[in-house]
Amino acid sequence: MKFSSNASVWASVLLFSDAQSSVLPKLTQNCSTLTESLAQSFAGKKVTIINTALIPANSTSGNEYEYCQVIGKVAYTSNNTLNFNVYLPDATAYTGRFMAVGNGGMAGTIDTRNMMLQLNKGFAVAGGDSGHLAALNNNGSGSPGVYLAYMHDLNQVEAWIHNAISTFTEPAKSIIEQYYGTPVRYSYYDGCSTGGAQGFALAQFHPELFDGIYAGSPGNWYSHLALSFLWNAVKTQGAANIPQTTLDFMTAAVLEECDTLDGVKDNMLENPLQCKFEINTLACSSSSTNSSNCLTLAQLEAVKAIYAGPTSSLDGSELYPGFSVGSEASWLSQEGPLANAFSIPILQNMVFDDLSYDFLDFNWGSDVVAVDENAGRYIDEISTDLSLFRNRGGKLLVTQGWADTYTAAIWPIQHLQDLETFFGGDISDFFNVFMVPGGGHCGPAFNYPASPGTYHIADALISWVEGGEKPASVLSTGTMNGRGISRKLCPWPQTATYIGGDINVASSYFCESS
Repeated sequence: MKFSSNASVWASVLLFSDAQSSVLPKLTQNCSTLTESLAQSFAGKKVTIINTALIPANSTSGNEYEYCQVIGKVAYTSNNTLNFNVYLPDATAYTGRFMAVGNGGMAGTIDTRNMMLQLNKGFAVAGGDSGHLAALNNNGSGSPGVYLAYMHDLNQVEAWIHNAISTFTEPAKSIIEQYYGTPVRYSYYDGCSTGGAQGFALAQFHPELFDGIYAGSPGNWYSHLALSFLWNAVKTQGAANIPQTTLDFMTAAVLEECDTLDGVKDNMLENPLQCKFEINTLACSSSSTNSSNCLTLAQLEAVKAIYAGPTSSLDGSELYPGFSVGSEASWLSQEGPLANAFSIPILQNMVFDDLSYDFLDFNWGSDVVAVDENAGRYIDEISTDLSLFRNRGGKLLVTQGWADTYTAAIWPIQHLQDLETFFGGDISDFFNVFMVPGGGHCGPAFNYPASPGTYHIADALISWVEGGEKPASVLSTGTMNGRGISRKLCPWPQTATYIGGDINVASSYFCESS
């Protein structure tokens, strides 16, 4: 439920009660015999039910409710297979709502952790492995010089982000209807990172499937996100490498200057774009060259390059936005690990089909064209024409942490602006971005303990989809030093203004345009 007002709370309660009343009080199927009945239903189709099992409440899997687990697979193009699970909660807990969950990284496994979180909210839940197996692809991790089989099968590549969720959604809905004896009332999606990209794919390529979509920390410009990783790795080679102690020092210096711009000293930046920190002030003097509390000339140039983001060597145009001030302490993985895990494998397996390809040879002009052609068209989801999704009443909610380890925080804001340009104005009736001060990638950032990392997205989406209540804010909750804290996330370009009271309580803030 939403916690921004008592009215919102009661609206969500009524929605929940209405959903409950529409569900049959007793199941129309027995979980132990469901395998056989589903096999008959899917006979002659591309769906195979492998097993069903009744899981007791409060078992070792962390479920609050008894549920029926369905394990199945779907055949898709060229003899490929997507494995999926469906969790069907006890009828007394089921709300009549369906939730599909996405994948992270290179996928290849089912996100059963997120499935369990959604099950405990009363959803019938489904998740899949994205159409390829991690076990056959370096255990789901990329690495330089390693052959990744799925990247050499364009059907598996397109399934990975563009089509994975849609492939198992219709079979999952059919299973749910057969089990409860009534169709799903509302369909929702929850995904972050790669899962956020999959959410954008649903709105772009499969707009008819979901009423509400959550896309967290979205990597929907996936090919150029990989270029961002590569750019930052190249710029921090050798003497330009920046150790964690120096990264921490940089963020501390930014906070020292800009923390109170929002009227609250809380070791966070509500809106880093308002901070005009001058990085040159951290340059080392001739006598402090080896200090972690200053930047050498090589490090200073690297930092400026990371702030700026990758640019084309042909015309200087931006290829992906740079990182914001206040995020520096989260950069360590940008200095090579992310390029090793994503950029280089994509270049070696998809773009150039050469496992010996040297990333230092990458041409930031002509080779960008090769990336767009050989990777981008299969893994990006950046179309601004989401008319079909909007016209059918679909809602899309995005969150983005300002201190994200992976994604430049400005990207979702830029994409929002691109969408507004396409539609000719305000699009908040169906699309909203909520920026998270001190937020990391799909949750809290380790260097911002005062930023709560649990975002109450489902409550906001349900009120928006089923009650027509556009979210004025999203509640985020967490703990700091053993104490419960909460903050109010605001729809961009609004930010949270402190109006008095405990700075660690959401009700002490009001969302307004700054």
